[in-house]
Amino acid sequence: MSDTLELTRELIRRPSITPDDAGCQDLLQGRLDAIGFTGATLRFGEVTNLWSRRGDDGPLLVFLGHTDVVPTGPEARWQSPPFQPTERDGLLYGRGSADMKGSVAAFVTACERFVARHPNHRGSIALLITSDEEGPAVDGTVRVVEELQRRNIRIDWCLVGEPSSESIVADTVKHGRRGSLNGRLRVRGVQGHVAYPHKARNPIHQAMPALVELSARQWDQGNASFPPTTFQISNLNAGTGATNVIPGEVELLFNFRFSTESTAESLQQQVEAVLDAHGLEYDLAWTLSAQPFLTEAGTLVDATRAAIHDITGRDTALSTAGGTSDGRFIAPTGAQVVELGPVNASIHQIDEHVDIAGLDTLSRIYERVLERLLTDQPRR
Repeated sequence: MSDTLELTRELIRRPSITPDDAGCQDLLQGRLDAIGFTGATLRFGEVTNLWSRRGDDGPLLVFLGHTDVVPTGPEARWQSPPFQPTERDGLLYGRGSADMKGSVAAFVTACERFVARHPNHRGSIALLITSDEEGPAVDGTVRVVEELQRRNIRIDWCLVGEPSSESIVADTVKHGRRGSLNGRLRVRGVQGHVAYPHKARNPIHQAMPALVELSARQWDQGNASFPPTTFQISNLNAGTGATNVIPGEVELLFNFRFSTESTAESLQQQVEAVLDAHGLEYDLAWTLSAQPFLTEAGTLVDATRAAIHDITGRDTALSTAGGTSDGRFIAPTGAQVVELGPVNASIHQIDEHVDIAGLDTLSRIYERVLERLLTDQPRR
């Protein structure tokens, strides 16, 4: 059993459903202590965060990850217990195996081998690990970044272990993410009897033309790095449950995943202009979950792509697709950010799993990134 597989199994055994770390970070820091890292636990509310660093000088490379996992869903539907790591047909099953305890384990084992070979490496290495990535994400990475800024600690490069790969480990690297803007819209009408519609005002009927217009609108064309901005209605609720009552209001939730060609402010203005043009009586609350970010080709992107080729012999694709990640909290500080992790096909699903051989490949790639960035003569 490889060190990376063994550590991944130990992490899976800890039922660390958000925001409970369940002792994962203590396990990690114990391994890091042995190779000269100094760790600090930063607790905010119910969330546990680990900041562990080796070295005092720049440049600073940070491995960013999380130990929390989403709930298991019905455990009876799992082929094996979700917190009992189980190997079948070259795959390791367990909640968090792909998202992202496998990556976190690979961070640590990569650091162990790198430090053994390069004890006097230049710059610094750090791990920032939270138990709040899968939850509200208000007391996790974002709070640690605020603390680091208060200490005048500047991150140069950040490698996020999110499961970025599509078919095989390292076939895709995320070098940016779209923004995420949420809206909660309530359109008010007048409740009444369906047989007397002239005495009521149906908010569903009133809202539909505006929603059709919003759904059909092209918000931007995207660009070379981002697809066009998308608008999706995720929830729509109205009515009393009776078939003979016109509801008094309809409430819906919608989301924009937006490129760097749009801004949150411009999208808000356009939506409100459509609603006003249709004469709706409404309340609208906005929540900005993430601004878009992009790391252009440069030191970190180049080192990551080269490391992948060194280890696998393959070229990798750059992508900004998918949801948000905690990289959104690092990028605004000026750091270069990329995401590289296991295949994402089973994340958040029943019987989540990760390719066992891929874990070792990932750890070797991380080690190679360290060599390319923090040594003068990278080992081949």
